[in-house]
Parts: sequence; C-alpha cells; structure tokens
Amino acid sequence: MSFEVLVLLVLVALAFDFMNGFHDAANAIATIVSTRVLRPQWAVAWAAFFNLAAFVVFGVAVASTIGKGIIDAKIVDHYVIFGALIGAITWNIITWYYGIPSSSSHALIGGLAGAASSAATSMTPPASGRRRARSRGQVTIRSPPPF
Repeated sequence: MSFEVLVLLVLVALAFDFMNGFHDAANAIATIVSTRVLRPQWAVAWAAFFNLAAFVVFGVAVASTIGKGIIDAKIVDHYVIFGALIGAITWNIITWYYGIPSSSSHALIGGLAGAASSAATSMTPPASGRRRARSRGQVTIRSPPPF
C-alpha cells in the first residue's frame, strides 16, 4: 500500500467520523430538544459529556469487538476498509437525506461485513478466459456476546 492510498484512507475515515458526529448526535439529542427538556446548547453539552463518560466507564469493548469479532482478520486489506467506509458513508447520506433515523455504527458494521464477504469471494479470470470465484479467506460474521 502506497503512502497516497494511506492518506486517502485516513481522509475517508475522517469524513466518516465527521458524518458520524452530525448523524448520530442529531439522533441522540433530537428528542430532548424537540420536547424542550433542554435547550440545544445544553443538549449538545450533555451528549458530549456522556459520550466521554461512556468511554471511561465501558472502555474499548465495542472497538475490540469490531476489530476482532466480526470478520476474519486475514482477509482485511485496504480495499476492504475503503469499501466498508464508502458503504457506511453512502448509507448515512441516504438515511440523512430521507430523514430516516439510523446508526452510523451499524452502517459501519454492515459495510465491513459486505466488503469482507465481497473480498472473500472475489472474481478472478482464469487462463481459459471464463470467470470463476476464488476464495481468499473465510467470512465469519459473529454476533457480539451478550452483556
């Protein structure tokens, strides 16, 4: 992987992170603001505080599950990461445009599962010119353990 590809992946990941902020934060505080329980400034501060508190209390368990427990790590390369991010960004834009409440984290997991299953059964042309499926690894989609 070249340096340019790495920079592109980081920029796409930052774009997803930005989208995650305005997509999920709006879902989290919309009810509080629309029912006038809190003013928008206090609702944003409340959401920021509890996002940090969740990290301190629960740690990195969700990130570990996504990193190790969803798909086989042997098939993950920069194509899979790029596909997962583009899929999640596309889904977030569609649901944001139509006003459908959805989760960016779920979109990322769905994009990761889709990109990994596509990578595991990628198509390569054999010598005869016909296309056949070539398996690069095993896709194992697991549910996270119950709390």
